[in-house]
Amino acid sequence: MQSAVIFLLMDTLRSMLTLLVQLLVVLGLLLWADRWLHRHLQGVMFLFSGDSEIGRWLYAAVLLPGVLLHELSHALMATLVGVKIGRIHLLPKPIAGKRLQLGFVPVQATDIVRASLIGAAPLIFGSIGIVLIGSLIFETPEILHALSNGNLLLAWQGLLHVLQAPDIWVWVYLVSAISNTMLPSRSDVHAWPALAMVAGIVITLLMMIGGTTVLMDGVAQFLTIALRWFVMLGASVFLVNLPLFAALFLLEKVLERIKGVYLEYK
Repeated sequence: MQSAVIFLLMDTLRSMLTLLVQLLVVLGLLLWADRWLHRHLQGVMFLFSGDSEIGRWLYAAVLLPGVLLHELSHALMATLVGVKIGRIHLLPKPIAGKRLQLGFVPVQATDIVRASLIGAAPLIFGSIGIVLIGSLIFETPEILHALSNGNLLLAWQGLLHVLQAPDIWVWVYLVSAISNTMLPSRSDVHAWPALAMVAGIVITLLMMIGGTTVLMDGVAQFLTIALRWFVMLGASVFLVNLPLFAALFLLEKVLERIKGVYLEYK
């Protein structure tokens, strides 16, 4: 019996480790894409306006749908868990030198569980929004399923079909605006390390008192499903963002040639 449980544990850990590696790769791509978009979008708006202040406002205006969802998600989650909030701010504000804060909602100090939920709210609600758009407009699950099976022709045909959808670029823009503003900020994740430590202690205690089977059937299964879901979501977001990134890059090069100004990013 004990050997069977150990074998099941090792098999589950192996599966989760594979998914975790995939998740880290996807997260790395998303973080790179997020950094790239914010830098180059500000650069394009500067080239377009010829003024750094106007460029900041244009940059903030482009991302406004995502910023609005981000801050409303914080406010909604805080309300649901019974934490008081202050006035929601949506105007861009320079902070810490060259950094630009696109939005902010003051939240009352609370325990690590509720603080973690409030911090994760933009990722949760942003993911829901992207999943709805991906399923209803982009047929993302079908394309990813074709790719996972190695059927490149079917995936390419699905992509061509998606590009014929009505108002396709509006939906691409919305997905990009949401996905590039839903990642948690430093202030959003301040309670996560403490919560992870508590969860680790609880899991360790359960394993010590013989709760291994319960963990395997419950927590492990939940984590596996969650990892798969985030990998699929992250890959979908990255693929949808690629056409917009290409258009933004070409626009930047055209504006640089017209203006005779060449940007350098540090």
